[in-house]
Amino acid sequence: MHFISPELELYVEQHSENEPQLLAALNRETHQKIMQPRMLSGHFQGRVLSMLSKLIRPKNILEIGTYTGYATLCLAEGLEENGSVDTIDNNEELVSIQRKYFDLSNWGNQIFQHLGNALEIIPNLNKKFDLVFIDADKDNYINYFEMIVPMMNKGGIILSDNVLWSGKILEQIKTNDKKTQVLLEYNKKLKEDPRVETVLLPVRDGLTVCRVL
Repeated sequence: MHFISPELELYVEQHSENEPQLLAALNRETHQKIMQPRMLSGHFQGRVLSMLSKLIRPKNILEIGTYTGYATLCLAEGLEENGSVDTIDNNEELVSIQRKYFDLSNWGNQIFQHLGNALEIIPNLNKKFDLVFIDADKDNYINYFEMIVPMMNKGGIILSDNVLWSGKILEQIKTNDKKTQVLLEYNKKLKEDPRVETVLLPVRDGLTVCRVL
């Protein structure tokens, strides 16, 4: 679902910061070689992630769901000088393209890839995070959130992607549509949880920003 017209979306991109050359190359390669390229954050959302990270200036970033690493690099743009990004994905086939572009960037030695189940990996990271981006399997969004909140520094930001789910959150839910049901529960939880303050932005497929109190 397009929440705004393609023409308006193009105008928005044209009047936002340009897509960095390295990310444009990653964008092209993802569309040429990787399945489901629509999972890529893309130009506009990438610039939003970059801007948020630069405003936060995080020391430690956690990303759940790397895909080809586009959002990872956008988030890394705001890192403190000695900061780090831990990014988790369960698709072994994507590791090489991720590493290729990480190493071509200015943050190659600050980005740490983790392959496997995020719910098993996260407790072993032993870090306090300033910025977290949740963009993996929707079934576990609530589980990720509950695990992450105690690991956040006060004032830290949790970003959650795809929370509008192509508009399905406004439609009658099919009995076998677990993902939409989980996202409805998740959106309600973020609004009501006293540990965070929340704003849901209609950016691309929905991006929630939660500030940990």
